[in-house]
Amino acid sequence: MNMLIAEIGSVHDGSFGNAKKLIELAAICGADAVKFQTHIADAETIVNAPAPSYFKDEPRSDYFKRTSFNKEQWAELKQTADDAGIIFLSSPFSLEAVELLESIGMEVYKIPSGEVTNIPLLEKIAALGKPVFLSSGMSNWIELDEAVDIFRGQCDLTVMQCSSTYPCPPNQVGLNVIAEISQRYRCNVGFSDHTLGIAAPIAAAALGATIIEKHFTFSKYMYGSDAQHSMEPNEFRLLSAALREIWEIQANPVNKNSSESYSEMKDIFQKSIVAAVPIKRGTILEMKHLAFKKPGTGIPASSYRELVGKQMIRDCKPDEIIKMEWLA
Repeated sequence: MNMLIAEIGSVHDGSFGNAKKLIELAAICGADAVKFQTHIADAETIVNAPAPSYFKDEPRSDYFKRTSFNKEQWAELKQTADDAGIIFLSSPFSLEAVELLESIGMEVYKIPSGEVTNIPLLEKIAALGKPVFLSSGMSNWIELDEAVDIFRGQCDLTVMQCSSTYPCPPNQVGLNVIAEISQRYRCNVGFSDHTLGIAAPIAAAALGATIIEKHFTFSKYMYGSDAQHSMEPNEFRLLSAALREIWEIQANPVNKNSSESYSEMKDIFQKSIVAAVPIKRGTILEMKHLAFKKPGTGIPASSYRELVGKQMIRDCKPDEIIKMEWLA
Protein backbone atom coordinates (compact mmCIF):
# COMPACT_ATOMS: atom_id res chain seq x y z
CA MET A 1 0.00 0.00 0.00
CA ASN A 2 1.30 3.44 -0.97
CA MET A 3 -0.09 6.48 0.82
CA LEU A 4 0.46 10.23 0.89
CA ILE A 5 -0.70 11.76 4.17
CA ALA A 6 -1.49 15.45 4.45
CA GLU A 7 -0.47 16.31 8.01
CA ILE A 8 -2.92 19.01 9.07
CA GLY A 9 -1.99 18.74 12.72
CA SER A 10 -3.21 21.87 14.48
CA VAL A 11 -2.75 24.22 11.52
CA HIS A 12 -6.52 24.85 11.63
CA ASP A 13 -5.77 26.85 14.81
CA GLY A 14 -8.98 25.68 16.45
CA SER A 15 -11.27 26.70 13.58
CA PHE A 16 -13.64 23.82 12.89
CA GLY A 17 -14.54 25.34 9.53
CA ASN A 18 -10.89 25.56 8.53
CA ALA A 19 -10.35 21.97 9.64
CA LYS A 20 -13.12 20.74 7.34
CA LYS A 21 -11.93 22.84 4.42
CA LEU A 22 -8.36 21.60 4.88
CA ILE A 23 -9.59 18.00 4.59
CA GLU A 24 -11.50 18.76 1.39
CA LEU A 25 -8.58 20.68 -0.11
CA ALA A 26 -6.07 17.97 0.79
CA ALA A 27 -8.21 15.43 -1.07
CA ILE A 28 -8.35 17.71 -4.12
CA CYS A 29 -4.57 18.11 -4.00
CA GLY A 30 -3.94 14.36 -4.12
CA ALA A 31 -3.74 13.22 -0.51
CA ASP A 32 -4.75 9.66 0.33
CA ALA A 33 -5.21 10.54 3.99
CA VAL A 34 -5.32 13.50 6.36
CA LYS A 35 -3.82 13.49 9.82
CA PHE A 36 -4.74 15.65 12.80
CA GLN A 37 -3.53 15.73 16.39
CA THR A 38 -5.91 14.93 19.22
CA HIS A 39 -4.86 16.91 22.27
CA ILE A 40 -6.70 16.75 25.58
CA ALA A 41 -4.66 19.29 27.49
CA ASP A 42 -5.42 18.20 31.05
CA ALA A 43 -4.64 14.57 30.16
CA GLU A 44 -1.28 15.13 28.48
CA THR A 45 0.53 18.11 29.96
CA ILE A 46 1.07 20.06 33.15
CA VAL A 47 0.20 23.73 32.95
CA ASN A 48 3.74 25.10 32.90
CA ALA A 49 5.29 22.56 30.49
CA PRO A 50 7.77 24.28 28.15
CA ALA A 51 6.90 25.09 24.54
CA PRO A 52 9.13 24.17 21.56
CA SER A 53 11.59 26.81 20.40
CA TYR A 54 9.79 27.39 17.11
CA PHE A 55 6.48 28.40 18.76
CA LYS A 56 6.36 30.31 22.02
CA ASP A 57 3.52 32.70 21.22
CA GLU A 58 1.24 31.21 23.91
CA PRO A 59 1.49 28.64 26.73
CA ARG A 60 1.35 25.08 25.47
CA SER A 61 -1.57 24.05 27.66
CA ASP A 62 -3.59 27.09 26.61
CA TYR A 63 -2.84 26.38 22.95
CA PHE A 64 -4.04 22.78 23.21
CA LYS A 65 -7.25 23.82 24.96
CA ARG A 66 -7.97 26.60 22.48
CA THR A 67 -7.40 24.46 19.39
CA SER A 68 -9.08 21.23 20.52
CA PHE A 69 -12.39 19.79 19.29
CA ASN A 70 -15.13 17.86 21.08
CA LYS A 71 -16.24 14.33 20.24
CA GLU A 72 -19.03 15.44 17.92
CA GLN A 73 -16.66 17.66 15.97
CA TRP A 74 -14.08 14.89 15.64
CA ALA A 75 -16.81 12.59 14.35
CA GLU A 76 -17.83 15.19 11.77
CA LEU A 77 -14.22 15.67 10.66
CA LYS A 78 -13.89 11.93 10.13
CA GLN A 79 -17.12 11.94 8.14
CA THR A 80 -15.79 14.80 6.03
CA ALA A 81 -12.75 12.69 5.17
CA ASP A 82 -14.94 9.67 4.45
CA ASP A 83 -17.09 11.77 2.12
CA ALA A 84 -13.95 13.03 0.35
CA GLY A 85 -12.77 9.45 -0.19
CA ILE A 86 -9.65 9.69 1.96
CA ILE A 87 -8.52 8.12 5.24
CA PHE A 88 -8.90 10.06 8.49
CA LEU A 89 -6.05 9.86 11.00
CA SER A 90 -5.35 11.68 14.22
CA SER A 91 -2.43 11.14 16.55
CA PRO A 92 -3.47 10.61 20.19
CA PHE A 93 -1.32 12.19 22.90
CA SER A 94 -2.98 10.52 25.88
CA LEU A 95 -4.91 7.42 26.87
CA GLU A 96 -8.04 9.55 26.94
CA ALA A 97 -7.38 10.67 23.37
CA VAL A 98 -7.25 7.03 22.27
CA GLU A 99 -10.64 6.43 23.86
CA LEU A 100 -12.06 9.50 22.12
CA LEU A 101 -10.74 8.39 18.74
CA GLU A 102 -12.03 4.87 19.26
CA SER A 103 -15.47 6.28 19.93
CA ILE A 104 -15.56 7.85 16.45
CA GLY A 105 -14.30 4.73 14.66
CA MET A 106 -10.60 5.41 14.12
CA GLU A 107 -9.25 2.84 11.66
CA VAL A 108 -5.48 3.55 11.65
CA TYR A 109 -3.29 5.04 14.37
CA LYS A 110 -0.25 7.28 13.91
CA ILE A 111 2.09 7.34 16.91
CA PRO A 112 3.80 10.74 17.09
CA SER A 113 7.52 10.94 17.77
CA GLY A 114 7.17 12.20 21.33
CA GLU A 115 4.98 9.27 22.35
CA VAL A 116 7.31 6.41 21.36
CA THR A 117 8.43 5.96 24.98
CA ASN A 118 4.89 6.33 26.35
CA ILE A 119 4.57 2.58 26.83
CA PRO A 120 1.05 2.63 28.37
CA LEU A 121 -0.20 4.50 25.29
CA LEU A 122 1.50 2.06 22.92
CA GLU A 123 0.14 -0.96 24.75
CA LYS A 124 -3.38 0.45 24.66
CA ILE A 125 -3.19 1.05 20.91
CA ALA A 126 -1.51 -2.31 20.19
CA ALA A 127 -4.35 -4.11 21.96
CA LEU A 128 -6.76 -2.65 19.41
CA GLY A 129 -5.12 -4.65 16.61
CA LYS A 130 -5.42 -1.84 14.07
CA PRO A 131 -2.73 -0.69 11.60
CA VAL A 132 -0.13 1.57 13.19
CA PHE A 133 2.27 4.14 11.74
CA LEU A 134 5.08 4.63 14.25
CA SER A 135 7.16 7.79 13.91
CA SER A 136 10.82 7.39 14.83
CA GLY A 137 11.55 11.14 15.07
CA MET A 138 13.31 11.62 18.40
CA SER A 139 13.95 7.99 19.34
CA ASN A 140 17.14 5.95 19.43
CA TRP A 141 17.30 2.30 18.40
CA ILE A 142 16.81 0.96 21.93
CA GLU A 143 13.61 2.99 22.35
CA LEU A 144 12.36 1.96 18.91
CA ASP A 145 13.15 -1.70 19.59
CA GLU A 146 10.93 -1.64 22.68
CA ALA A 147 8.13 0.13 20.83
CA VAL A 148 8.27 -2.23 17.84
CA ASP A 149 8.21 -5.27 20.14
CA ILE A 150 4.94 -4.03 21.61
CA PHE A 151 3.27 -3.92 18.20
CA ARG A 152 4.92 -6.96 16.61
CA GLY A 153 2.34 -9.67 16.06
CA GLN A 154 -0.43 -7.38 17.25
CA CYS A 155 -0.98 -5.21 14.17
CA ASP A 156 0.22 -4.20 10.72
CA LEU A 157 3.14 -1.89 11.58
CA THR A 158 4.87 0.79 9.52
CA VAL A 159 7.91 2.46 11.08
CA MET A 160 8.46 5.95 9.72
CA GLN A 161 11.82 7.66 9.49
CA CYS A 162 11.47 11.20 10.82
CA SER A 163 13.73 13.94 12.10
CA SER A 164 12.10 16.02 14.81
CA THR A 165 13.56 19.32 13.64
CA TYR A 166 11.40 22.17 12.33
CA PRO A 167 12.25 22.90 9.62
CA CYS A 168 14.55 19.96 8.97
CA PRO A 169 17.74 20.89 7.05
CA PRO A 170 19.05 18.49 4.37
CA ASN A 171 21.92 17.31 6.55
CA GLN A 172 19.50 15.97 9.18
CA VAL A 173 16.97 14.14 6.98
CA GLY A 174 18.55 10.71 7.49
CA LEU A 175 17.36 8.85 4.42
CA ASN A 176 19.92 6.16 5.24
CA VAL A 177 17.70 5.14 8.16
CA ILE A 178 15.00 3.91 5.76
CA ALA A 179 17.10 0.90 4.79
CA GLU A 180 18.18 0.37 8.40
CA ILE A 181 14.55 0.27 9.58
CA SER A 182 13.64 -2.21 6.84
CA GLN A 183 16.54 -4.51 7.67
CA ARG A 184 16.16 -4.23 11.45
CA TYR A 185 12.40 -4.71 11.75
CA ARG A 186 11.38 -6.41 8.48
CA CYS A 187 8.30 -4.20 8.30
CA ASN A 188 6.80 -1.52 6.10
CA VAL A 189 8.77 1.72 6.08
CA GLY A 190 7.48 5.27 5.78
CA PHE A 191 8.83 8.79 5.90
CA SER A 192 7.43 11.72 7.88
CA ASP A 193 8.94 14.83 6.35
CA HIS A 194 9.75 18.13 8.04
CA THR A 195 11.80 19.70 5.24
CA LEU A 196 10.43 22.66 3.31
CA GLY A 197 10.70 21.16 -0.18
CA ILE A 198 9.82 18.03 -2.13
CA ALA A 199 13.29 16.51 -2.64
CA ALA A 200 13.38 14.52 0.61
CA PRO A 201 9.99 12.79 0.29
CA ILE A 202 10.62 11.98 -3.37
CA ALA A 203 14.00 10.47 -2.51
CA ALA A 204 12.42 8.57 0.40
CA ALA A 205 9.82 7.04 -1.91
CA ALA A 206 12.55 6.05 -4.37
CA LEU A 207 14.37 4.34 -1.49
CA GLY A 208 11.30 2.29 -0.58
CA ALA A 209 9.14 4.41 1.72
CA THR A 210 5.53 3.48 1.03
CA ILE A 211 3.91 5.96 3.42
CA ILE A 212 4.85 9.62 2.99
CA GLU A 213 3.62 12.29 5.41
CA LYS A 214 3.91 16.01 4.67
CA HIS A 215 2.56 18.99 6.61
CA PHE A 216 -0.25 20.79 4.76
CA THR A 217 -1.66 24.31 5.09
CA PHE A 218 -3.70 26.93 3.27
CA SER A 219 -0.78 29.33 3.64
CA LYS A 220 2.59 29.41 5.35
CA TYR A 221 1.52 32.76 6.84
CA MET A 222 -1.21 31.23 9.00
CA TYR A 223 -0.81 31.53 12.77
CA GLY A 224 0.36 28.54 14.78
CA SER A 225 3.18 26.10 15.31
CA ASP A 226 3.04 24.20 12.02
CA ALA A 227 1.97 26.48 9.17
CA GLN A 228 5.37 28.00 8.48
CA HIS A 229 6.85 24.51 8.05
CA SER A 230 3.98 23.18 5.93
CA MET A 231 3.36 22.74 2.22
CA GLU A 232 0.84 24.92 0.40
CA PRO A 233 -1.73 23.39 -2.03
CA ASN A 234 0.12 23.92 -5.31
CA GLU A 235 3.31 22.45 -3.85
CA PHE A 236 1.36 19.50 -2.46
CA ARG A 237 -0.14 18.80 -5.90
CA LEU A 238 3.36 18.59 -7.37
CA LEU A 239 4.49 16.26 -4.60
CA SER A 240 1.47 14.01 -5.07
CA ALA A 241 2.03 13.76 -8.83
CA ALA A 242 5.72 12.97 -8.37
CA LEU A 243 5.04 10.26 -5.79
CA ARG A 244 2.39 8.60 -7.99
CA GLU A 245 4.93 8.44 -10.81
CA ILE A 246 7.66 7.01 -8.56
CA TRP A 247 5.33 4.37 -7.12
CA GLU A 248 4.15 3.40 -10.61
CA ILE A 249 7.77 3.04 -11.73
CA GLN A 250 8.54 0.81 -8.74
CA ALA A 251 5.46 -1.33 -9.42
CA ASN A 252 6.63 -2.04 -12.98
CA PRO A 253 10.19 -3.44 -12.98
CA VAL A 254 11.89 -3.65 -16.35
CA ASN A 255 13.43 -6.88 -17.66
CA LYS A 256 16.64 -5.87 -19.44
CA ASN A 257 16.68 -9.25 -21.25
CA SER A 258 13.39 -8.44 -22.94
CA SER A 259 13.86 -6.26 -26.02
CA GLU A 260 10.36 -6.67 -27.41
CA SER A 261 9.29 -3.16 -26.46
CA TYR A 262 12.36 -1.72 -28.16
CA SER A 263 12.21 -3.73 -31.41
CA GLU A 264 11.10 -0.78 -33.52
CA MET A 265 13.70 1.51 -31.94
CA LYS A 266 16.42 -1.10 -32.46
CA ASP A 267 15.56 -1.31 -36.17
CA ILE A 268 15.75 2.47 -36.46
CA PHE A 269 18.87 3.25 -34.42
CA GLN A 270 21.14 0.20 -34.51
CA LYS A 271 23.52 -0.61 -37.35
CA SER A 272 23.56 -3.31 -40.02
CA ILE A 273 26.47 -4.53 -42.13
CA VAL A 274 26.41 -2.98 -45.61
CA ALA A 275 28.75 -2.93 -48.56
CA ALA A 276 31.34 -0.17 -48.19
CA VAL A 277 32.32 -0.41 -51.87
CA PRO A 278 31.07 -2.28 -54.96
CA ILE A 279 31.64 -5.98 -54.25
CA LYS A 280 31.98 -8.44 -57.15
CA ARG A 281 30.74 -12.02 -57.06
CA GLY A 282 33.51 -14.31 -55.79
CA THR A 283 35.12 -11.66 -53.58
CA ILE A 284 36.54 -12.93 -50.29
CA LEU A 285 35.28 -10.36 -47.77
CA GLU A 286 37.71 -8.24 -45.79
CA MET A 287 37.04 -5.39 -43.36
CA LYS A 288 37.62 -2.89 -46.18
CA HIS A 289 34.52 -4.25 -47.92
CA LEU A 290 32.26 -3.63 -44.92
CA ALA A 291 30.52 -0.59 -43.45
CA PHE A 292 28.10 -0.27 -40.55
CA LYS A 293 25.02 1.87 -41.09
CA LYS A 294 21.40 2.32 -40.08
CA PRO A 295 18.84 0.76 -40.13
CA GLY A 296 19.36 -2.27 -37.92
CA THR A 297 17.19 -4.60 -40.00
CA GLY A 298 20.06 -6.62 -41.47
CA ILE A 299 23.01 -8.58 -40.09
CA PRO A 300 23.94 -6.69 -36.89
CA ALA A 301 27.27 -4.88 -36.76
CA SER A 302 28.22 -7.05 -33.79
CA SER A 303 28.40 -10.09 -36.14
CA TYR A 304 31.01 -8.67 -38.52
CA ARG A 305 33.55 -11.41 -37.67
CA GLU A 306 31.19 -13.99 -39.17
CA LEU A 307 31.43 -12.26 -42.56
CA VAL A 308 35.17 -11.68 -42.81
CA GLY A 309 36.72 -14.48 -44.88
CA LYS A 310 33.41 -15.51 -46.49
CA GLN A 311 32.93 -15.44 -50.28
CA MET A 312 30.25 -13.35 -51.97
CA ILE A 313 28.10 -15.37 -54.38
CA ARG A 314 26.55 -12.30 -56.02
CA ASP A 315 27.42 -8.72 -56.84
CA CYS A 316 26.63 -6.08 -54.18
CA LYS A 317 26.31 -2.33 -54.56
CA PRO A 318 27.60 0.25 -52.02
CA ASP A 319 25.24 0.73 -49.05
CA GLU A 320 23.36 -2.44 -49.94
CA ILE A 321 22.53 -4.40 -46.79
CA ILE A 322 24.40 -7.71 -46.99
CA LYS A 323 22.41 -10.90 -46.35
CA MET A 324 23.76 -14.18 -45.00
CA GLU A 325 22.38 -16.12 -48.01
CA TRP A 326 24.73 -14.14 -50.27
CA LEU A 327 27.76 -15.70 -48.58
CA ALA A 328 29.51 -19.01 -49.09
